[in-house]
Amino acid sequence: MMTRRHFMTSTLLASTASLLGMQGSALAATSTPREWYMPDEGERHTRTWMAFGASAAIWGKKLLPETRRNLATIANTIVKYEPVTLLVRENEVELARKLLDSKVELVVSALDDLWMRDTGPAFVLTEQGDKAAINFNFNGWGNKQQHRQDSKVAAFIAKQAGVEVISTKLVLEGGCFELDGHGTAIMTESCTLNNNRNPGMSKAQFEDTLMPLLGLDKIIWLPGIKGKDITDGHTDFYARFARPGVVVAGYDPDPASFDHAVTQRHLEILQAATDAQGNKLQVLTLEGPETVRETYETKDFAAGYIGYYVCNGAVIMQEFGDKQADSKAKATLQKAFPGRKIEQINVDGVAAGGGSIHCTTQQEPA
Repeated sequence: MMTRRHFMTSTLLASTASLLGMQGSALAATSTPREWYMPDEGERHTRTWMAFGASAAIWGKKLLPETRRNLATIANTIVKYEPVTLLVRENEVELARKLLDSKVELVVSALDDLWMRDTGPAFVLTEQGDKAAINFNFNGWGNKQQHRQDSKVAAFIAKQAGVEVISTKLVLEGGCFELDGHGTAIMTESCTLNNNRNPGMSKAQFEDTLMPLLGLDKIIWLPGIKGKDITDGHTDFYARFARPGVVVAGYDPDPASFDHAVTQRHLEILQAATDAQGNKLQVLTLEGPETVRETYETKDFAAGYIGYYVCNGAVIMQEFGDKQADSKAKATLQKAFPGRKIEQINVDGVAAGGGSIHCTTQQEPA
């Protein structure tokens, strides 16, 4: 039962003018020859970035209030463990403040939507302690949704964080890649090697461009699936590194689901794979729930446990009201993250829009 975001028809297809504006901004950023790497999500964070960006135009009147409450629940849970900075439109500051813990920092910003994992920058470090932010030129998941404001979020956050911007010609979202911080990444071909992001680019060209930016020595490629959701099969819906050598992978046991064969194939690839050091991966499987609560259930409902978020000392994960599946998933993540507290929360509004906790967050490493 692992359905997820389809194309939101009320805001499809960003204008050519906004796309050109985004590309111009990205090309104006500075680049650097220093050796950067992106740490594993489980490494210590300075803070978590989020966006209070849900709107009626995209989410509709029924889902909007619940989605806003979900965003507040996520922020209020994470802020127990580390600082949270949440972008919010100027006219929604008062509304957000009523829902949020007073420890959550609000920063006014124009926004199109709430998916900080995809619109925010990828923070990278050097061994010497430098920090920078990569702007991956967000283009609305291949120009499927309006992104005039969200294309500016990565550069805005870099400025707020006081770090330089690293530019690239690649078009990616944060949900496109998962990495272990030690040279290995997992990526789906369906979204990254897609003409709606990187037209005409071969796998070898893509790797040569991306790997130095994130400090990678090896990419484990999963096929993913195009056109079934707005993301074209983001990696963070299918497989995540819990730590170097340990991968948590989603499995859809429903033979009627298009994700059944896809997730089976992904498990086969991961179970046969080795990391950049040549070590065989330990693969832990997370099966999706058989049922979800009916209140906000939609055909796009993202009923998977892979969309958890790792913060300082805790893992924040979803629960769907399927007690057996929820409990089993929690136990699996406790095994994957020994020593961390596992917090399960209800974010059915966000899930109804095809997303997860992970999709709404972006870590800034310490």
